[in-house]
This record gives sequence, structure tokens and C-alpha cells, in this order.
Amino acid sequence: MGIFDFIRNEFINVIEWVDDTSDTIIWKFPDKGNDIKYGAQLTVRESQVAIFMNEGQIADVFQPGRHELTTANMPILTTLRSWKYGFESPFKVDVYFVNTKQFTNLKWGTANPIIVRDAEFKQVRIRAFGTYTFRVNEAKKFLKEFSGTNPQVRVGDIEEQLRSAIFSKFSDAIAEANVSVLDLARNYTELGEKLLPLLGNDFDQYGLQIVKFYIENTSLPPEVEAFLDKTTQMNMVGDMARFQQFQAGMSIEKAAENSGTAASIVGMNLGGMMAGAVAPASQPAQPAQSKEDIMGLLKQLGDLKAAGILTEEEFTAKKAELLAKL
Repeated sequence: MGIFDFIRNEFINVIEWVDDTSDTIIWKFPDKGNDIKYGAQLTVRESQVAIFMNEGQIADVFQPGRHELTTANMPILTTLRSWKYGFESPFKVDVYFVNTKQFTNLKWGTANPIIVRDAEFKQVRIRAFGTYTFRVNEAKKFLKEFSGTNPQVRVGDIEEQLRSAIFSKFSDAIAEANVSVLDLARNYTELGEKLLPLLGNDFDQYGLQIVKFYIENTSLPPEVEAFLDKTTQMNMVGDMARFQQFQAGMSIEKAAENSGTAASIVGMNLGGMMAGAVAPASQPAQPAQSKEDIMGLLKQLGDLKAAGILTEEEFTAKKAELLAKL
């Protein structure tokens, strides 16, 4: 990763880091126990910061550019070492490079469903997933929080901690946004913008900045999704009478699949009865049914209820209707 040279006395003369990875945030220059030559060349590339650490204490910080290591540009180290003016002996410090570029397309998600209050459903459990981007904006603070004695820190070493911060703030953002779960999908951008400042406080304590935050998907429990599907079907039909007729048709289809041709005939009779029950008054009346026909239909209704095709409410309503004709 790094390139370093030694002069005849094995003093370090060149210090730099050529990063050939996509996920390294902190990298310690490998001095191999050698001292740094006074006047050595330090190269800090764009999107890097170099930090000198003296006996575990942060000293000077170098921004991008080429630096000659002398007492003139190492004021803190000079003070810590009590160097007098004109000091030109080799010295030893730990040199850390911190990557300040943006780390993109990192995944986040709710490990467990979170409960949110909702105007439509009162309270409901949801899951959410997305991506985010961050960068180091305070290299000294980040080095204190995450380096320790580690010579290298990668994105994977801190991802779990960052995901936990996002998870803890997500439910707060949903509550503050006051958006129904039915409208979440069309408010992803707005919610992402609301979360940015909330997450910023948590990231800032580590010397990080969350640059972008995206919500890509939210999901509801299966039973809630089933209810929404049924509501959608009812809206498509238009009114309750037609919805009942629609449900009767669905029952007919199930009967045909489960019980064969005979059940299909029963379903057709039942469908005709229900269609007649909601038919406009202008249509001609259906022919009168005999007592035997009605008793037969009652038995068939009982069979459909026993098979689970008709609900208790549907069975009771049709039973009362047929008995009234006797």
C-alpha cells in the first residue's frame, strides 16, 4: 500500500500512501522500527490527511500537499519533544493516513420490524432498507474513536455501529414525518432528507459526516398487505352490493377448483341468486322456486359453508333469504 525508502543509516526519507483499496479509512505507515530523517519528504494526496502521533498523543496534522519535515512545520511535535531551534536529529513518531473520500453505496436496514403509529391502522410494524454515503470530516476525532492500536481500519470494521445509529433514528423520523404507511413509497425522498440532520448528530461524534441517505423499500406484515389487497379489490368493484357479488363469484371459482362440476353447478345457482338479489328493479322478476328447490339450495349452502367457501355471515344472510321464500 505504501512506498518508503531508507537512506544509508536506514532512516526514513520518504513517507506516503498510495491507496489501492476501495474501503480503507485509516492506514498506519509501516516504519519497521526505523527513525524518520529530519527533512524527510511527506506526500499527502487529495482525499487524505496525515496525522503524527507522539507516544499515543496526537501531534501535527498535515493536509494534502508535499511537506518537508522540519521544526518549522511540526510545531506541536516540536513542543512535545521540547526541541530547540535548529534541531536536526532523526526522530520517531507514528504516522497515520486517514482517507477523507466519500464511501458510497453502503447498505442499511431494520434488522427487526419497528412499530410506528399510523392514522389508518393505529399502529403497524414495518421494515425498511436503503443505502447511505459517508466521509471522514474530522480526522483527529475519527482516529481517536476507531484506531486504537489498529494499523488499519476498513469500512466493514465500523459498519455495524453506523447501521445501529441509523436504525435508532429511523423510527423517530417516521414519527416526526407523520406520513401514513400507505403513502411511504411516494415520500422516500422527503423522509431521507428528514433523516439526514437526525443522523448527522450521531455520525458527528465519530468525526464522520453522512452525506446522502436513501430509503429504497419499505414492507408491511403479510396480514396488513392482505387487508390492503382486499380493500383495493373493493374499491375496484365500487360499492358493497357489487362487492358481495364479486365475493360470490370468487367462491364459485374456488368451489369449481375444489369440488368439481357439481360444485360448479351449485355455485352457478348461488351466483344467479345473488345477482338477482342486487338486480335493478327494472329487470323482470325471476321465476318462483319450488319448496324442493329451496330446500336443496339450503343443503348446498350448508355444504359450501362446511367447506369454508362461504363465511358465517354470507351463509346466514342467504339462509334467511331462502327461508323467507318458503
